[in-house]
Amino acid sequence: MTFAIQTDTLVKTFRQVKALQGLTMTVPQGAVYALVGPNGAGKTTAIKILMNIIRSTSGRAEVLGVDSYRVRGRCFESVGYVSENQELPEWMTVAALLRYLRPFYPAWDTKLEAELIRQFELPVDRKLRHLSRGMRMKASLASSLAYHPKLIVLDEPFTGLDPLVRDELIQGLLDRAEESTIFISSHDLGEIETFASHVAYLEEGRLRFSEEMTSLINRFREVELTFDAPPNMPQETPKTWLQMSVSATVVRFIDSGWDFEGTRADVRSLFGEPRNITFSPMSLRSVFLAMAKSARDLV
Repeated sequence: MTFAIQTDTLVKTFRQVKALQGLTMTVPQGAVYALVGPNGAGKTTAIKILMNIIRSTSGRAEVLGVDSYRVRGRCFESVGYVSENQELPEWMTVAALLRYLRPFYPAWDTKLEAELIRQFELPVDRKLRHLSRGMRMKASLASSLAYHPKLIVLDEPFTGLDPLVRDELIQGLLDRAEESTIFISSHDLGEIETFASHVAYLEEGRLRFSEEMTSLINRFREVELTFDAPPNMPQETPKTWLQMSVSATVVRFIDSGWDFEGTRADVRSLFGEPRNITFSPMSLRSVFLAMAKSARDLV
């Protein structure tokens, strides 16, 4: 398997703050890879290192096979980068911005540019300073897609946008997904779940997990056991069982390594045969909250 992004024990410290603590991550080519985590988890720091905006303290990273220290100049002919805090030349119109950028990218596609202008309903004659935040993000994304980049990197692109604009941006990305790898950081879990193929969870600079979205969603279940009498609670339970609670004759927990037959066998071994057992699928947001709460409980 080839990778669009690779990091190896990446560390970044700002004085006494450890923003990244040994981040090792691989992003397969062709993936729509979401890096999620709470604010301050280190997502933006990781992206800035990948884009050679800042240097890592130690460790290394590669982008399209190039050491991140060397990502500059012509490397960006293959990389599209959009950040929530991206600065644009506000005195330019949308048309002037696109016209200015064309010569920098040999693969710039004027037909695709026109298509993106129509798709995003960009007001080409309006100055950037007069656009809403949503329109500015659309202009940024259009300018990063028009040259068919091999890798699209987006740092919190949906923050503060209304649902319609988010949907339009997501559709614009999905239209390019067949020809590009998409790497996106976000805490907007509801949106990520609808289109990401892979997801990684970063917390306090450490990677807690990284896997295909379908695998993650399939292995998490909310489990409810119902008994005829209050059950005897075991002293030890499988490590994959999280947030166990008991109320009279009902036991609830989250199984982060759910397997229909395996979980049922563990339940019978520890509790005997319950009167009823249910396994309920979980949303990505619910999985995220369960992971975050479990991490705090270990502190």
